[in-house]
Amino acid sequence: MTTTDQATPYPAADAALQQKAKDHLWMHFTRQSVMEEGGGVPIIVKGQGHHIWDTHGKKYFDGLSGLFVVNAGHGRKRLAEAAAKQAEELAFFPLWSYAHPAAIELADRLASYAPGDLNRVFFSTGGGEAVETAFKLAKYYWKLKGKPGKHKVISRAVAYHGTTQGALAITGIPAIKAMFEPVTPGGFRVPNTNFYRAADVGAPADDLVAFGQWSANRIEEMILFEGADTVAAVFLEPVQNSGGCFPPPPGYFARVREICDQYDVLLVADEVITGFGRIGNMFASTTYGFEPDMITCAKGMTSGYSPIGATIVSEKLYEPFKHGDTAFYHGYTFGGHPVSSAVALANLDIFEEEKLNENVRANSPLFRSTLEKLTDLPIVGDVRGDGYFFGIELVKDKATRETFNEEESERLLRGFLSKALFEAGLYCRADDRGDPVIQLAPPLTVGPPEFDEIESILRSVLTEAWTKL
Repeated sequence: MTTTDQATPYPAADAALQQKAKDHLWMHFTRQSVMEEGGGVPIIVKGQGHHIWDTHGKKYFDGLSGLFVVNAGHGRKRLAEAAAKQAEELAFFPLWSYAHPAAIELADRLASYAPGDLNRVFFSTGGGEAVETAFKLAKYYWKLKGKPGKHKVISRAVAYHGTTQGALAITGIPAIKAMFEPVTPGGFRVPNTNFYRAADVGAPADDLVAFGQWSANRIEEMILFEGADTVAAVFLEPVQNSGGCFPPPPGYFARVREICDQYDVLLVADEVITGFGRIGNMFASTTYGFEPDMITCAKGMTSGYSPIGATIVSEKLYEPFKHGDTAFYHGYTFGGHPVSSAVALANLDIFEEEKLNENVRANSPLFRSTLEKLTDLPIVGDVRGDGYFFGIELVKDKATRETFNEEESERLLRGFLSKALFEAGLYCRADDRGDPVIQLAPPLTVGPPEFDEIESILRSVLTEAWTKL
């Protein structure tokens, strides 16, 4: 199907929907003035494979898998049928003192994928809830172990871990925390692994391994500064999303694991984005060869066909709850929902049958090299990432790596790039929560022809963007 196959089949519907959206819809992470003062917002009505369509029938390449979610691609009838079948059999029942087969089977499946002895699965309905669960469990665990002072958490600068009151304390983006302060206390920040900006923070800038050790050692430094008897956990994404795809340097996670063990601190891998094939394995912790104490996950578990999240916990953390009257008084009505669990199982079957993880591992180097062609443009400073998860950092001066000021970033990203990329047929993300970047995370089903298509659109739009500066 091409764009011209569907010229404008929805114009009347679009006008009606735009008005209803303007009157009633409050979008997430969005300036409502876009609807109140502008000409409306794009309304997506269909998805198939790695493409989406709007109400006007225009076709776009989904270069972000919705929001790092639709890993198996759009339009999977098999997943819709799995949801319908489960809903007919058992539409809902809670996991509060009862269980149902779909959640049991999914817990077993997730435990089989997780590294080490992460065998216990606590379900939620999304990533923020999974992080909230891990935060609360970490604090409660140390109380049960006779160390109630261990309540602080360490995360990295510019890292995003969710927006619930607890998860917000772990999130390292001041701009999205300020309006809700005071947030839950106890969150502390350390440098992230942005090697491109290593010199800016006084880190080794010419040796990636040394930079990784330097970055990991900042965690030890923070633990010692706050006191090991007060620190409960370290929360890290295997590849940090916010800021523009910061992969871990070689040896980084081995050193972090060593530090956490030395000071009796829990290590939580936030795999809400990196889980389920995004980096080439079911969990990126496996890719990078480390065993956390907990994994938080969501998004790609169902490829977005139904909401679910989970916190996967090691036997060490589960041990205090195995006997007696100790209970974790925490939960969610829809956690481990039968329909979502059934969809997740069917989705993971697709991953295995179609070898989606293998596809990512085989093609990731080519994806990287294709995107690296863009470094011949004056506006492209760095291309980084791993698997099917890449960021392109934009700069004002390649030689000095000078970035854009706030006004320039506003004009470049929101005023031009986001709209221009979408109009050119590519849905992706222009993000300035750190330095300005374009983020890409396409469905795991794509390959070399699609890489070339992405690069071609980016080249055209970024070339034009430079002329507007």
